[in-house]
Amino acid sequence: MKPLEICIIGGGAAGFFAAFAAAETRRDSAISILEKGPQFLSKVRISGGGRCNVTHTPGDVRAFASSYPRGERALIGALQRFQAADTIAWFETRGVPLKTQTDGRVFPVSDSSQTIIDCLLTETQRAGVQTFTRAGVEQITRREAGPFELTLSNGFTRTCDRLLLATGGCRTPAGGGLAVSLGHTLEPPVPSLFTFHVQEAWVPALAGISVESVEASVPELSLRERGPLLLTHWGLSGPVILRLSAWGARAMHGVNYECPLLLNWLPDLNREQVATRLQALSAQLPAKRIVNTAFPPLPGRLWEQLVRTAGISPETRWSALSRSARHLLTEHLVRSSLTVRGKSMNKDEFVTCGGIPLREVNFKTMESRICPGLHFAGELLDIDGITGGFNFQAAWTTGWIAGRAMAAE
Repeated sequence: MKPLEICIIGGGAAGFFAAFAAAETRRDSAISILEKGPQFLSKVRISGGGRCNVTHTPGDVRAFASSYPRGERALIGALQRFQAADTIAWFETRGVPLKTQTDGRVFPVSDSSQTIIDCLLTETQRAGVQTFTRAGVEQITRREAGPFELTLSNGFTRTCDRLLLATGGCRTPAGGGLAVSLGHTLEPPVPSLFTFHVQEAWVPALAGISVESVEASVPELSLRERGPLLLTHWGLSGPVILRLSAWGARAMHGVNYECPLLLNWLPDLNREQVATRLQALSAQLPAKRIVNTAFPPLPGRLWEQLVRTAGISPETRWSALSRSARHLLTEHLVRSSLTVRGKSMNKDEFVTCGGIPLREVNFKTMESRICPGLHFAGELLDIDGITGGFNFQAAWTTGWIAGRAMAAE
């Protein structure tokens, strides 16, 4: 029997996992990974600040799937077949111990993405998978039910019986051109997981300050999230902002990333409790300057700035704080208003909302419903998750399912 020829376009997480799954399913498969860039797994390399956030802590599949603003329903069944626990077991049985942080993110114990890359490259060699860099695919043609014919950027051509597109997120509609040429449509790509530029100059002046729990909301877009916040040289970042950007990817794009943003710096307290704490400080420390008073859990420099932006002079002492000024400070602590004026991508980790519509794919096999023998995996699909390892898990899951299906008899 002639070996089954499988070509995988895209040398990222989804493409590599599909190759392993195909090799394990059918040993006589001839499997190739074609990567247009100069190196494989470039996104793995930069993930998690170079540490590689492999996945998120395992849990109930439906709860896990709820962390995907796009793709939740489709992923429920897929995750029941290969979920976070399976990813962790896959790496650990291949000599890569993993650790789970308190926030649920899973990293290699080495804290180095190179550990993950080395494992994936070693496994391709062990499985007999052929790998090629600088081998972009410029055109795909197919005559009826025959093999796929690939025209490569290096001048070579290849044919294959099964084809996987795992080319990553479409930064532009042209990024999905190969799929479109085979009859698919494309949900317009827009950025997800981005940080906010803000108009207020005092925010970048406090760059580096973090707050463990903040509630951030964009009322006009019905967006609300809670979590750690980081003040940066350009505005706001941290998990709460990245989650907000994921859920609001299309809505934020629709307003050109310009909108009011509300921050509740003390989400564990209601207005009355905040007012009571301020009143107690007035009684306990009447001679002390307000800006010099510790107000846990807020960092000192942030507290000082919030007092100033509430219109209270840095020379004001608690004994001189009027009832109206205390009310304004209370409101400022639970409802600070900032103005978003643009965005930046989260480091170099470009995640997109958009891609191949999920209705055009059979999620039991990741096979195209339009072009038999064509499969999809990873971020090329209209799937994206919040920050925390969810996007990699979608890549491992869809790659594993696609690889097994492509190699099946």
